[in-house]
Amino acid sequence: MLDAVEGPDAALQWSLVSGPRSPSSADAPAGAVIDAATDDPAALLASILDAFPGAGELGALFAEHGHALALVGGVVRDALLGRPHRSGVDWDFATSATPDQTELVVAAWADAVWDVGRVYGTIGARRGDRTVEITTYRSDAYASDSRKPVVAFGDTLEGDLSRRDFTVNAMAIDLADHRLVDPFGGRADLRQGVLRTPGTPQQSFGDDPLRMLRAARFAAQLGFAAAGEVVAAMRDMADRIAIVSAERVRDELVKLILADDPRAGLTLLVRTGLADQVLPELPALRLERDEHHRHKDVYEHSLTVLEQAMTLEHRLGDRPDLIVRLAALLHDVGKPRTRRFAPDGTVTFHHHDVVGAKLVRKRMRALRFSGDTTDRVATLVGLHLRFHGYGGGEWTDAAVRRYARDAGDELARLHVLTRADCTTRNVRKAKRLQTSYDDLERRIAQLAEQEELNSMRPDLDGNAIMAELDVAPGPAVGEAYRYLLEQRVEHGPLGDERAREVLRTWWAGRHNGVS
Repeated sequence: MLDAVEGPDAALQWSLVSGPRSPSSADAPAGAVIDAATDDPAALLASILDAFPGAGELGALFAEHGHALALVGGVVRDALLGRPHRSGVDWDFATSATPDQTELVVAAWADAVWDVGRVYGTIGARRGDRTVEITTYRSDAYASDSRKPVVAFGDTLEGDLSRRDFTVNAMAIDLADHRLVDPFGGRADLRQGVLRTPGTPQQSFGDDPLRMLRAARFAAQLGFAAAGEVVAAMRDMADRIAIVSAERVRDELVKLILADDPRAGLTLLVRTGLADQVLPELPALRLERDEHHRHKDVYEHSLTVLEQAMTLEHRLGDRPDLIVRLAALLHDVGKPRTRRFAPDGTVTFHHHDVVGAKLVRKRMRALRFSGDTTDRVATLVGLHLRFHGYGGGEWTDAAVRRYARDAGDELARLHVLTRADCTTRNVRKAKRLQTSYDDLERRIAQLAEQEELNSMRPDLDGNAIMAELDVAPGPAVGEAYRYLLEQRVEHGPLGDERAREVLRTWWAGRHNGVS
């Protein structure tokens, strides 16, 4: 652990502007330390300029025009933590220049310049493959009933940093005179792994309620603990999140769920009551239990399924998979609505898969998720019990085809979700379920190779059906198509001749009143 107090030797190399530190981080995780390789200020600047040489040039250019420029935000924080800069993430700068002045300065430096949000003081620019956003010093605040901040430009870097969400993000590198500006003790908080606000949490969250969700996101991403006063303010002000747009809430939830430890962030949301506001289906899983009515802790089970799905998502690619994580977290949200108590003390949740899929659609639409993402997650929630519907695993070929057909493009994710949904402590039962699902996957693979399950279609297409039955396009063609598809699922490939015979028989029976 590095010493929390800056020594005079460091000050000789770098002018540090540091502020006092609150003692409110006693319960912070001991594992959060600043990487020794980047704790040296000179090394910090060198690493940043090495990652983006244009930053130094840009700083000099602003200085030539009489303006200050500082690198701010997550880039500085991550550099201090020894975390590599994430590709595709913008570099954020703060400046004393107005938006018009910024645009004039960067025009000669950048390959492209655009107006990100002039009213908010932000100008965007691109140099090579690096995108930057440069924002005039500012101070934002929300009216009590507004979804949009009121912007006021400031005149100092320290004042600009004071309006940021947390002290660990309220640090900057002044590119004109190479100062690490840290007026609120952010570096010390990085060492302690604690989330504090530059001012009071009430003022910070009042200015932008979304910061409460960011606290949970940083808990998930960085493994940091929210200071006690931050947690208390989140609890007291949870309903304030209602003024934030659904899109901004969604984006924070997505970042949280895709983080390395989403459980930490989700637990903080539930603990403070924020989840009741933005994802009420999650805290609703904390079903009351007593000695007479026995069932799993559905809330803890869901978090465990999420974690187990994360260990299996390498089967889906080399990146975190939002769809399977959402499905894992929400797969049991239908249980509170469907819980019934049996006389023998057991609890049933009949059809919670169907109810859950509907609830997922409703919540994801409210959060403005895309229709495609919503459909995929809801499909997985609706299918998550399908495997267990076959009892001891007596899978006919028809059942295997139907399982693959109903999953469609989500089959690989359904494999992950179903395996992750096994949280039993009974080792023998867990082994039996794993073996049974291994067998199902083998069966699917075998039939897929033989019958092209991934593109399962009837043996006759719509044109062939119309020609065979001598009918025009209309509902009857769709009905015939679905019938042949069901025959394909039940019996495998029929072949052209057999399919026509089956179709004619069905058509004749249909006109004779036989279904």
